[in-house]
Amino acid sequence: MKSVMSAPPWLEPLLTTPFFSICHTHGDSARSERNMYCLDCHSDAFCFYCRSSHHNDHQVIQIRRSSYHDVVRVAEIEDALDISGVQTYVINSARVMFLNERPQPKAGKGGAHICEICGRSLLDPFRFCSLGCKLVGVKRNGDASFNLEAKKEAMGIERREGISSRRRKGIPHRAPFGS
Repeated sequence: MKSVMSAPPWLEPLLTTPFFSICHTHGDSARSERNMYCLDCHSDAFCFYCRSSHHNDHQVIQIRRSSYHDVVRVAEIEDALDISGVQTYVINSARVMFLNERPQPKAGKGGAHICEICGRSLLDPFRFCSLGCKLVGVKRNGDASFNLEAKKEAMGIERREGISSRRRKGIPHRAPFGS
């Protein structure tokens, strides 16, 4: 039987949290849109001002919108979660990933890459279109993981093996001296 690292306790609440409403406490302020999420508290979305007063020393990510769907910057989440296998996109010069699947007709026969869970067409050879689909895949198949430590260990082993087994491609030749 495979040992599966379940998802961190904050992932499911993150994926079901409604974002982008106005903060009840700071509604009159300019940055009162609730687009922050605390990975330590994993309770509810909050605004910029709530972060300063209640989550100052916590690990907080900012949720953004792209085409009416919630995204998170890869740079903000990759240190907290193994995001391997999830399609990323560059939007406004930042690499992002979608939190949940987006409605779309299922991929046709011409689609080379599709999400294993929802069938969405993918641009690159990834397994999942979003963090939500990866969560379903982890629960269903157990062959994917969110365990960041296991990923770091595997990468360290691959790097060490790659260094020790690397060989030259041929005999080095010097450029001929000019006449």
